[in-house]
Amino acid sequence: MGKTELYSLYKGFVDCICLCLSRSSHEAAGDNERDTENGHLIYKSGDVLEDRYEIVDTLGEGTFGKVVQCLDHSSVLTHRGGGQIALKIIKNLEKYREAAKLEINVLEKISERDPHNKHHCVQMLDWFDYYGHVCISFELLSLSTFDFLKANNFLPYPINQIRHMAHQICHAVSFLHDNKLTHTDLKPENILFVNSDYSLIYNAEKKCNERRVNDTTVRLIDFGSATFDHEHHSVVISTRHYRAPEVILELGWSHPCDVWSIGCMLFEYHEGFTLYQTHDNKEHLAMMERIHGAIPQRMIQRSRKQKYFHRGRLDWSECSKAGRYVKAKCKPLRKYLLSHSTEQHHFFNLLERMLEYEPSKRISLSSALCHPFFLPLHHPGRSQVWRDSCDMSR
Repeated sequence: MGKTELYSLYKGFVDCICLCLSRSSHEAAGDNERDTENGHLIYKSGDVLEDRYEIVDTLGEGTFGKVVQCLDHSSVLTHRGGGQIALKIIKNLEKYREAAKLEINVLEKISERDPHNKHHCVQMLDWFDYYGHVCISFELLSLSTFDFLKANNFLPYPINQIRHMAHQICHAVSFLHDNKLTHTDLKPENILFVNSDYSLIYNAEKKCNERRVNDTTVRLIDFGSATFDHEHHSVVISTRHYRAPEVILELGWSHPCDVWSIGCMLFEYHEGFTLYQTHDNKEHLAMMERIHGAIPQRMIQRSRKQKYFHRGRLDWSECSKAGRYVKAKCKPLRKYLLSHSTEQHHFFNLLERMLEYEPSKRISLSSALCHPFFLPLHHPGRSQVWRDSCDMSR
């Protein structure tokens, strides 16, 4: 081979490398152009991800990223009569990618333990990495119980609907606890209706039409903060209004913190407003004392938050502006009874058991499912005392 041929071959080789590098740089720039400043994926309706998921609409946005409605063109899913799915697109930021991987691990465990979807937890269908964005596909659900309440001008849910929703929620979270998981972020936004179609019913008492959801079947979602018993437990968990006293007092937490959150949610379904409307720890504790009585001495003595207390009592003045606010906003739990019916007393007894200060004394969800409040679901039209098979001490 002559010098001219060698030179041509070498030049062609160098040109090829330069072209590849140029293309690689262009593609990398293209990847960056897909993201906004805060890491969200830039997309528009009609975009197709992975040659499979066609974006139809945006369903919601959170700190983690966005949830979009997609048409899944996979023949497997279409064959199942589906097609419409929800796709959670995580921000292209390391901390959110790591959190998404932990969530996927939890969702895979749930699928493994509940292959027939009998425990009311949302089903993960698939997951993949799209240019640095972890994407998780789920069955498509409808409005959250919070969004429905909001759209209904915060008119409370009827007690029979609360009963069915509460039973499913307790069942779902009990399933998590049985599998050594704590959800840690239970709130009405994380309970979704499978179908939120509704009928308009005239409310004679309020003198207005209200929305009545036709089907109260729900799913528990958002396992991004779910924690296995053996894993590191963050000091602060739960959205403020649903945060248990042991979390605020930094006493450590486990499954009972979920039970407290459920109690707060059920109150909200029943009244149309949150039980603890605050953003301050000490005020939150003052509200608890107004609603449930004094915080137990044992919890105060063990707390790492001694700055909230003085001589073994909450350092709080009812005469201050904040004190007057708490007094006006909160009253003892039983004062919220709508009537003195057996049904109301059963419901508030369940709330009291769920909102017990001491985690060790708080009712377990397996026992809660046996509570008389749920008896109409098991024995329609029948009334009976707490079944002996249920351990009231749990």
